Amino acid sequence: MNPPKTNIWGAIAAPGYRFILAAGAVFLLGLFLNSTWLALLGLLGAGFFVYFFRDPQRPIPTEPGLISSPADGKVVLVDEVREDKFLGRPAKRVCIFMDVFDVHVNRAPVAGTVVESKHRAGRFQAAFRLNADQVNEQQATLLGTEAGPQVLVVQIAGLLARRIISFVTPGQKLERGERLGMICFGSRVDLYLPPEAEVLVKVGDKVKAGSSVIARWWPDAA
Repeated sequence: MNPPKTNIWGAIAAPGYRFILAAGAVFLLGLFLNSTWLALLGLLGAGFFVYFFRDPQRPIPTEPGLISSPADGKVVLVDEVREDKFLGRPAKRVCIFMDVFDVHVNRAPVAGTVVESKHRAGRFQAAFRLNADQVNEQQATLLGTEAGPQVLVVQIAGLLARRIISFVTPGQKLERGERLGMICFGSRVDLYLPPEAEVLVKVGDKVKAGSSVIARWWPDAA
């Protein structure tokens, strides 16, 4: 099965159209029933979904050795862990929290091939909690690269996020900054990097998917 197209007209992520059309239907129903509150509800809903599912074009850095952000949002954690489920080794981890106002389309941090894309059912606790990666619903995408070791992107559902959408399938080749999925609505993305990677962001930094450089493969690979 081919992965869904992620951007049909260049402005709205494809999964958003059903929500926008549903809100539009509520608006039209309100007009038909001469119900001001129902029409207003539909209009506000359509406006919110257009905003939430926006999918802007981004300038993607082309310099070799750079790793771009997989998500829009705020860096809430930078640490070193051992990741055994997919990588089987120590890794540097960068956690990015997306609130409801951030763009929720996630992008590949590096060019590479999708080695594995796996969904895990779980809870829907607040994504900014430190243990959210252990208990919440999530989608893990493992990328193999020519430039270095494998990189892992984990999309984690949150308190309001009830659906994680993957745009990719195993064996698919991705360019740096190419869209790989999205989360509805508000959540977190964890990026696992090789231990030798140099992380260039700190807790509190705001980043944008695709365009913000958050690390490089090796400290001397400037």
